[in-house]
Amino acid sequence: MKPSFSIYRHLPRHDTRGASAVTIGNFDGVHRGHQAILRRVVNEAAQRDIAPTVMTFQPHPRAFFAQRGQRPELVPTQISSLRDKAWAMQRLQIRQLVLQRFNQQLADMPAEDFIEKLLVQGLQTRWLLVGEDFRYGHKRMGDVALLRRAGQRHGFEVETLSDVVDEHGYRISSSEVRTALAVGNLERAERLLGHTYRISGHVIHGQKLGRTLGYPTLNIRVPALCAARSGVYVVRAHGLADQALNGVASLGVRPTISDSGRIMLEVHLLDRRVDAYGKLTQIEFLQYLRDEEKFPDLPAMIAAIDNDAQSARDYFALHGL
Repeated sequence: MKPSFSIYRHLPRHDTRGASAVTIGNFDGVHRGHQAILRRVVNEAAQRDIAPTVMTFQPHPRAFFAQRGQRPELVPTQISSLRDKAWAMQRLQIRQLVLQRFNQQLADMPAEDFIEKLLVQGLQTRWLLVGEDFRYGHKRMGDVALLRRAGQRHGFEVETLSDVVDEHGYRISSSEVRTALAVGNLERAERLLGHTYRISGHVIHGQKLGRTLGYPTLNIRVPALCAARSGVYVVRAHGLADQALNGVASLGVRPTISDSGRIMLEVHLLDRRVDAYGKLTQIEFLQYLRDEEKFPDLPAMIAAIDNDAQSARDYFALHGL
């Protein structure tokens, strides 16, 4: 029987008073460092027969303070959508995901109230894992020492963790993943993530221009601040057929044909047509080919797409896919 997976947007939980083993963080990308943390939470929860739980924040606290300070350039880019984050946690056997709204009320909440309302009343926390420098509450006044004192009163254990490093001793972090994706270094991103970079989404209707050019595309919305570099990629599409479908994709604002500024992922499947509208697909990024360009006319754009498609075919032939 598949273990249950619950998402809570409000605390206390509406359907249970069961105890929890909790970790707190943003977990963007659910990279190898995060995976090690989550496996530890799951193992500790199993020993205590309580629910392994993640508390994360929406929006990212850094994004909230950047917007409040009118510094949008400080808003972090986004590696994974909420859907992809939740999928990854569910695969790792997390049973509860708390999406705590980060707003002014939470930013102003005294550290003692953070513990009492969210951890004790909200989740019946019995075991808590946080970073050594974890701060919380109004003006980040709360620290691990306060958590330990509260744990003695309320009956929960507090453990801390140091940075998770790779085989070369380098810290594995969301910032490192963002840096790798920003320069199109998919190999580095894969080493940090523990898997190839992927974006999921529902296929939506586009302008239908691609089919008139001989390159029909699947159009997929991505996060507005997608961490991946805009450009053209070799990809595979999962979830639309019995096997992954080879393709070439453009991620960006489509400057030749649109001035909306909205980032879109457009995937052309090689030698395959599928009825995909409304379906959920996961796009696997395999190789970065080139930057997004604004072409002087459609013939120049078609010539570039011809070259991109051939590059993708060469990639799949070389790798036997």
